[in-house]
Amino acid sequence: MSSLSPELLVEAAQVVVYLVVAVVLTAGGLAAELASVQQFGAGEMATALWLAAIGGVMLYAGIYGIAYKKVLARAMVSRQR
Repeated sequence: MSSLSPELLVEAAQVVVYLVVAVVLTAGGLAAELASVQQFGAGEMATALWLAAIGGVMLYAGIYGIAYKKVLARAMVSRQR
C-alpha cells in the first residue's frame, strides 16, 4: 500500500470543502425559493421578490460558481492525471 502525499490530501480536502459549500448554498437557495413561493401565495410581494432574488443568487453560486467551476473542474483535472 502506497502512502498518500500531503499535496494529494490537501487537494482532496479542498474539493470536499468546495463540495460542502456548494451543497449548503444550493440547499439555502432552494429554501429561499420555497419561502418566496409561500410569501407570494400569502400576498407579500416585496418579501417574495427579495427571497426569489436571494434564492437565485444562492442557486447560481452553489450550482454554477462552486459545483461546476470549482469541483467539476478539479475532478476533470485530477482525472486526466
